[in-house]
Amino acid sequence: MKITVKLFATLRENREKLFDLDVESELTTKDVIESLKIPVADVAIIMINGRGGTLESILKEHDVLALFPPVGGG
Repeated sequence: MKITVKLFATLRENREKLFDLDVESELTTKDVIESLKIPVADVAIIMINGRGGTLESILKEHDVLALFPPVGGG
């Protein structure tokens, strides 16, 4: 199945900003994060189709997965 992945801020380093990914069915967001070689601890916010997701969320065909690192500033 195909999903779209959007990476933000520091998660884009040495990776594409937006890309389609062919994945097996019944994958979780954690499975995708690990397949991209992103440390799970580096992901603070997970959005699936514009709504909050978790590491255990199961992805479906045509989902859009957006991953954000912790937000800093001050």
